[in-house]
Formats: sequence, structure tokens, C-alpha cells
Amino acid sequence: MTGNPPTVPTQPHPGSVPDAAPVVDAGVTGVGVVGVPAPDAAYVSRETPTREEDDPPLAMEAMRAVQILNPSGEVTMPRPERTRVMCVANQKGGVGKTTTTVNLAVALALHGNRVLVVDLDPQGNASTGLNVPHHTGVPDVYDCLIDSVPLAEVAQEVEGIPNLWCVPATIDLAGAEIELVSVVARESRLNRAIEAYPGHFDYVFIDCPPSLGLLTVNALVAAQEVLIPIQCEYYALEGLNQLINNINLVRQHLNPKLEVSTILLTMYDRRTRLADAVEQDVRNHFGDKVLQAVIPRNVRVSEAPSYGQSVMTYDPGSRGATSYFEAAQEIAERGAKEPVSRNA
Repeated sequence: MTGNPPTVPTQPHPGSVPDAAPVVDAGVTGVGVVGVPAPDAAYVSRETPTREEDDPPLAMEAMRAVQILNPSGEVTMPRPERTRVMCVANQKGGVGKTTTTVNLAVALALHGNRVLVVDLDPQGNASTGLNVPHHTGVPDVYDCLIDSVPLAEVAQEVEGIPNLWCVPATIDLAGAEIELVSVVARESRLNRAIEAYPGHFDYVFIDCPPSLGLLTVNALVAAQEVLIPIQCEYYALEGLNQLINNINLVRQHLNPKLEVSTILLTMYDRRTRLADAVEQDVRNHFGDKVLQAVIPRNVRVSEAPSYGQSVMTYDPGSRGATSYFEAAQEIAERGAKEPVSRNA
């Protein structure tokens, strides 16, 4: 049979073909590229990850979890000289008031601070998040406001979290707005109850309802500081002026010590330009009052209450827990006036 034999295709040289993959020379000791000497064993690339960067994600998450849970029980967050009564307020619903109250309180309590949470929202979500009974018939904050029951008789220890107590809210609180109208000194009922408490707390967090009624006014009169969670969306900014005006009115007529001390950005979605725009607007307007820590959208934060937990204990290695831990640490450091090693 005549004819030329079939042509055997030759392997092109990497340099002759654009973007060609390098060819590995199996005949050279070690792994190298044709025409390039194998790297010296003593040579370490600057891209070689450090030990910390080389830790697998699960190991890093476990390290964060141990840091947040603080199993040793040491005082790792500074304790303030005096009790800081902080009212968590925003008349817009769904911005993270209750979530912020619960998680900041748990974070501070886990790290050596004595904390009291006063649930002033008739929905009782803060009580749910701390797994504190708040069904009908349980002594609650309503009894303190209307019947002058001492706060110490109503406060419950939070199971599994040392140094944390909660004054629950039941559905009875829904009628308190109407009943307080005829009560003497109706704006300062909560303030009197907190001042008469026999024990000492480092922090008292008051979780307000999403309104500007008498319950919120009681919280503003009892507090020295206002913490405003702001959702990173336009509607959250729209009602902010009204809230600030009401705070100014309470300061002028009822509580001259009141000040907006802390702004916390919540539900931050890094994928959107809107979140960046809202953050910049808030930081430009409020300056240093805005915490550097920002709370991202995180499904673990939303899941935790269904298990009667905060995200700090439900998933301490999650981004949500880490963010709230950083926010609590920042709040503690801002208000610290004495060394961390103070004994209880």
C-alpha cells in the first residue's frame, strides 16, 4: 500500500501557544517546569500561608467560639464604675432592638459583668430569647409599673448564663399604656423600681416596644444612655429625626442626664450599595457615637430565638455572634473607668 504515513502531531512548546499550561518534566527530581530549575528545598515563597492563615475554617471558628463563651469565667471586659442604664430604642419595628438587647447582655455577662435585662415590650421577645418564662400569671414588669411590686421579686436568673437576670414581660403589659395614664408620676415608675433594686448591676438594658408611648417614655426617664439600633435601609433613617426630637423633649422636661451614647448598625448587607450609603450617612451625622462593629445579616441570629437562646450560645463561632461580641467589647471599653481586674 502506497502513500505517506500519517503525520504524528508534535507537542507544542508552552512558549509558542498563548496561555498554554506549563508542562511538567517527570524526568527531573522533584516537581518542576520544563526549562525552569526545581525550587530549592530551603526556599519559602512569600505566598506560603502563615500558621494562623493555614488553620482550617473549623479550627478558626472553634477558636472564636471559645473566646466568646469564655469558659474560664474571667472578667475580660471592663466593668464600669457605676451602673450603666441603657435604653435600646427605635420606634421603627424590625430593626433589631430585641436581638441587640439580648446578645449584648449575654456577651457582657459571659465576660464578667452583672447584667439585668428589663423586657418592656408586650410581645415579650427578649424574655423568649433568654428562655425566661413569661406566660400569663408569671410576675412581670407590669406588676412593677402598676402595682409597685419590687423589681427584685420579679427578676429571674437566666439559666446557663451566670451574672444575667431578666425582668420578663407578659401580655398584661399591653394594657399598661392605658392604665398608666391615671397613675401618679406615671413617667418615672420604672426609674423608681430600678433605683430601689437592692443589688448592684454593671449594666441594665431596657428593651423598648416599637412605639413612642408611655412605656418608652418610662424607659427614657429611667435610662442615662440611649442605644439606637439602625437597620441599614432608608426607612430606618426616615423616622430617626422624630426619635431624636422625643429624646430631646424627655431630656428637657424629665431626665436631664439622658444622652444618645451609642448607635449600632444592624442587618448590614455588604452586597448592596444602599447599606454602604446608609452607613456613611449615619457615621457622618453621629460621628464617634456609631460603633465600629457592624452587625451583618446572618441566619444564625434569626434562628437562635427559636431555641430559646442568644446567638452567642447558639452558634458562638458564627459571624453574627462575632459581630455582637465585638460590639459588646466596644461598649464596655468606651464606658470603662477602672481596671478589668476589679472583683465582684
